[in-house]
Amino acid sequence: MSSIFTRRTLLAACLAGLALPAAAQSTGTRRNASSFHMQDWRDHFDDLGVGTIVADTTSRALHYWNADGSDYRLYPTSVPTSEDLTKRGYTKIVRKKVGPDWTPTPSQRERFGWEYVPPGPDNPLGTHAMYLDWPAYLIHGTHDTRKIGRPSSDGCIGLYNAQIEELFGLCPVGTQVRVI
Repeated sequence: MSSIFTRRTLLAACLAGLALPAAAQSTGTRRNASSFHMQDWRDHFDDLGVGTIVADTTSRALHYWNADGSDYRLYPTSVPTSEDLTKRGYTKIVRKKVGPDWTPTPSQRERFGWEYVPPGPDNPLGTHAMYLDWPAYLIHGTHDTRKIGRPSSDGCIGLYNAQIEELFGLCPVGTQVRVI
């Protein structure tokens, strides 16, 4: 028996190969993926203020609008690992820092034994951080890109370093934030 591939059998084999990963994904969980839900700022705020952010912990996405609504951006995020660590509601950006240092909360020290980390590649806050008026909650970057799209934080909203740098430049102090 000879094994001759015609274009038709080759195309059928390729299509079957493409269908296998999709079938495997439908039976298991996808670990590092977001299914973004579109947001409209009007569903959350009366006006855009100096800027607006809606951080959606369910779809693991951060939505940004500038003050006049002409600039809308969507970023994939990491989210808290559990409901206990997830704070939802209204807040605002009160401070911004390039090259943040990180001091763990007393709870983090107790649970994990974590210690202070200066700015640099080992810092869990990445290259930029925007501090919210909730103590110990931030929107920040991460050097560990595996965390984006996953529940992997101890309460904060994390972005890729390149994206937090972009967002950092767009958001003035006073930008209103809602975490849903």
